[in-house]
Amino acid sequence: MPCMTTEPRQVYLLDLGMAAKTRPMVVVSQRDDAAPRALAVCAPITTSTRESEYEVSIGKPKFLHEASYVKVQGLQAIQHHELKRVSGRLPDRDLQAVMGAIKWLFDCLGSSPRLLRESISNL
Repeated sequence: MPCMTTEPRQVYLLDLGMAAKTRPMVVVSQRDDAAPRALAVCAPITTSTRESEYEVSIGKPKFLHEASYVKVQGLQAIQHHELKRVSGRLPDRDLQAVMGAIKWLFDCLGSSPRLLRESISNL
């Protein structure tokens, strides 16, 4: 059986076993065809927000029903066999904002992801 690989920005619908519903998750880990484990690091996408630095607005992509947010505080390692079908892909600008928030989360930036998003939107 061929080994599946994932790529950043791919969005999958996953059953996380919570409240009997599926949740969209975006892959944020890099593509690695030689990874020792069949895992992808994913962030949940939700329609609710607390307007925190841990949430990135992605508007309403075509593949989602409402305006949504990526919650970088909810990063999870997901096994490839749970990732059944790509339901969509985040645009580059949104992926850059999500990755900036993750860098901020792990204190790799030293500044607010909101400032990073503002600088990206000025490009």
